[in-house]
Amino acid sequence: MPLRFVEYWKELTGTAPDWLTFDSKLTTYFVLDRLRAGDIAFITIRRRGSRLVEQVRQRPSHDWTAAVIDTPQRRHQRIRYLDDHVRLPGYGAPCRQIAAELGRPAPTLFLTNNESLSGREIVKRYIGRNAIENDLGINVNFFHLDCLSSEVRLNVNTDVAMTVLANGCYRWLSQRLKGCHNMEPKQLYRKCVETGGHLTVRGDQILVSLDRRSHNPIIAQAGLDHDSRPIPWLGEKRLCLDYR
Repeated sequence: MPLRFVEYWKELTGTAPDWLTFDSKLTTYFVLDRLRAGDIAFITIRRRGSRLVEQVRQRPSHDWTAAVIDTPQRRHQRIRYLDDHVRLPGYGAPCRQIAAELGRPAPTLFLTNNESLSGREIVKRYIGRNAIENDLGINVNFFHLDCLSSEVRLNVNTDVAMTVLANGCYRWLSQRLKGCHNMEPKQLYRKCVETGGHLTVRGDQILVSLDRRSHNPIIAQAGLDHDSRPIPWLGEKRLCLDYR
C-alpha cells in the first residue's frame, strides 16, 4: 500500500512524497527497505513483543535522553527516549529505532530511515499524525461522511462539500464561545447547539427563545446575533436570540 500511494502521489504532483507516516500493520519490513532505497523518509511503529520491551527496559538510564514534547493538549509532555539502530528481517541496512516512554505501560518503538532529525522531532512528527486522524474521525462519526446519500457522483460531492462547510461552521462557533476553543463538534453540539426553545416572527425579526441551560450565558456573551444580516431565503428577516 505505501508503494501504491507513492506512485499515486507521483501522478498527482510529479515528485515523490518527502515523508510517509503510517501505522505498524500497514506494511512489511521489505517494503520499508524499498522506501529507503527510493530516498523516501518514513516513520512507523514497530510491533512490541514482550522480549523486545524487556530488552529496551534493561538499558541503563544514561542511554536515555530526556525531552519535552510541546504539543498542545498532550498530557505527557515530558518524555525520555532511546535512540538506537536495529537489524530488521528484510531490511537491507541498520534501521533507526527510537524507543520513547510516552506515559504508557510499555515504551513506543518508532522506526525511521531519517538520520538528520533528533529523536524528539521524530516523536513530534508522528504524534502530529494523530491530529489528522482525529479530524477524519470527527467527519465520519459526527458529520457522517461515510453515510453517503447514494452512489450518484453529484450527491457524493454534495455530501463532502456540506461536511466541509459544517465542520467550518463548528470551528467558527468554537472560536466565538469563551472557553470552547478546543471543543470537538460533538461536544459543542451537545452543550450549546442541542437546545430547545420557541420561534416567534415579529415584523422583520425571527426571535429564537432558548430554553434555560447552563451554557446559555456563554452564548449570550458571544453576541452571535449582534451583527446578524437579513436572510434572503427567509424574507430578508434578521435572526435574534433570547435567553430569558
